[in-house]
Amino acid sequence: MTVTRSIYITSPEGDTGKGSIALGVVELLVREVKRVGVFRPIARTSHNTPGAPQDRDYVLDLLLAHDGVDLTVEQSTGVHYEDVHADQEAALSRIVTKYHEIERECDVVVIVGSDYTDVAGPTELSFNAQIAANLDAPVLLVVSGAGRSTEDIQQLIDVSAGVLASHHAAVVGTVVNRAQPDAAEALRAVLTTGDSPTWVIPNEPFLSAPTVQQLVDAVDGELVYGDPELLGREALDVIIGAMNIEHLVNRLTDGGVVITPGDRSDILLGLLVAHTASNFPSLAGIILNGGFDQPEIIGKLVRDLNPSLPIIRTPLGTFKSANLTAAVRGRVSNESQRKKDTALALFEQNVDGQALLASLDVPRQQVVTPLMFEYGLLSRAREDRQRIVLPEGGDDRILRAASTLLQRQVADLTILGDATQIRGRAAELGLDLSAADFIDPHTSELLDEFATVYTELRKHKGMTVERAREIVPDVSYFGTLMVQLGYADGMVSGAAHTTAHTIKPSFEIIKTVPGVSVVSSVFLMCLADRVLAYGDCAVNPDPTAEQLADIAISSAATAEQFGIEPRIAMLSYSTGESGTGADVEKVRTATALVKERRPDLSVEGPIQYDAAVDASVAASKMPGSSVAGRATVFIFPDLNTGNNTYKAVQRSSGAVAIGPVLQGLRKPVNDLSRGALVQDIVNTVAITAIQAQAFSNSRGTL
Repeated sequence: MTVTRSIYITSPEGDTGKGSIALGVVELLVREVKRVGVFRPIARTSHNTPGAPQDRDYVLDLLLAHDGVDLTVEQSTGVHYEDVHADQEAALSRIVTKYHEIERECDVVVIVGSDYTDVAGPTELSFNAQIAANLDAPVLLVVSGAGRSTEDIQQLIDVSAGVLASHHAAVVGTVVNRAQPDAAEALRAVLTTGDSPTWVIPNEPFLSAPTVQQLVDAVDGELVYGDPELLGREALDVIIGAMNIEHLVNRLTDGGVVITPGDRSDILLGLLVAHTASNFPSLAGIILNGGFDQPEIIGKLVRDLNPSLPIIRTPLGTFKSANLTAAVRGRVSNESQRKKDTALALFEQNVDGQALLASLDVPRQQVVTPLMFEYGLLSRAREDRQRIVLPEGGDDRILRAASTLLQRQVADLTILGDATQIRGRAAELGLDLSAADFIDPHTSELLDEFATVYTELRKHKGMTVERAREIVPDVSYFGTLMVQLGYADGMVSGAAHTTAHTIKPSFEIIKTVPGVSVVSSVFLMCLADRVLAYGDCAVNPDPTAEQLADIAISSAATAEQFGIEPRIAMLSYSTGESGTGADVEKVRTATALVKERRPDLSVEGPIQYDAAVDASVAASKMPGSSVAGRATVFIFPDLNTGNNTYKAVQRSSGAVAIGPVLQGLRKPVNDLSRGALVQDIVNTVAITAIQAQAFSNSRGTL
């Protein structure tokens, strides 16, 4: 049987959101194969032609920016509309040639049909069908359900399927996108497309909301006050504010942009007050029309207020500003992580990814790339959602990561800090944290309970309730007590705090697993084709032989928890019996202890790194070993060696280092680097959730 290596996503009309569907398909495929290609048979315009209009192909830009795609615009572009107009047959030939050039380099190719921006509609679907047939690519048909009855949608599907079939293009599935949310369930029950499945995705208005910057561009405006970074926030509503402020405030909405005359200083000041008030909507921007400058005293007052809210001046009048902004349509783009998260969540929740993969017969790769591993973490966390507490609600990275985690339904979250301030900052950043819980440790009703529990835990150290009341409002202590007492399943912190501040409360409150003497860590090292575990690279400076054995056993359990078959290499500067010295003897003793305590584990030591990873070196230095040359868990003799080695491998090989993942605690707490990126935080929360799943299901040892 021939393996299908591509999928052609096309529509019978424009404005169906097929770019979002293509993003979902790419995301689905990068979990399964090593290299995903993207191909646009007909691109909107040339990106490189001198003097060409700067109308970029946003769908191509969106897909090529995906971490799982490594192609250039030129590689991914077949022809442009002008080429089709000039000679359709020559254009088709060029498309086929360009496609086969990237097909040879990729495991699977996502092909995205034309956008109905240039070619006449009735003939455009036919041409897309011809391309799909010539590329031997099955079709995923995308139609819009916006404003259509069930009968209209079914008729459109039938007609489109007929056009595709007439050109010998096979349909493997249909997506009805932007369906009315209240009709989506009924549509799923009645729509049919022959033998292929039909999926229905409800409309999400947020995806078509323009950014404030787009509105600025539309009215030829300029930013006069406010934070330019907030121009990327989505404008969820446009409000004409020509009435008195007491009437206008009742019409304000979260994410709204108010267009108001530039000479109405009373409205401007009233809007700024309403925006900062805790019980009023958080605006996305203010557009002052007419080109007026503020009176000197008003300008001084606004500058002293130092608003972060973008305030834009335009020379246009109210009517023209309103018309131009109303015509602006937003799109899913790389500039809006929230939109991408929302689009991906809608795809994941409404399209049966496994059924789609089965219809394409995409073979699962034996290798595990970093992206495959990361997406596997998110999928596993999503299967059994856990509640994770994030103590650092004042850090923008935490809020951005929380938005992604909630949109993708990876975990339930509790964020510590002042709820009003956090929600206000999230609104400014254009983030949706409505599904999160918020607790202020200083005012929480849990304080008395936590102080009592902490006093009992530390009474042997002379702890009193009065002193405990001073300690437990600290976010690290409060979050750790939430985990200990079951108010959360795990904790992730450290973006704004030291490692000691994050994990010291865990030593005092959660404590270690019975039989384990030390808390340690591993980094999950995602190489190009496999994932390894390195321990301990973050916690213990100079572990004893007994502690080293504990670290090895804990690391093997962690590795197994994340799908890595544990083959343990106890690293040293000597292999086997060839060396002597205190450091080598420590590793030799630790290896013996592991074998004694866990005879079921595959462990070798002392062993050098090259003998652990290289089969040819292993054959000469340690022939016949079940670990040498194929180790997956590497135990370093001390922190100096481990920390430097993981960083050297990370920098020199381009490996993705996920961690440190703490192990040995009775419940999961994980530490972030203070330089953590948003994706690092997302991964760490997913890891913590998986650890919490194991704890709640009594599987494995944390």
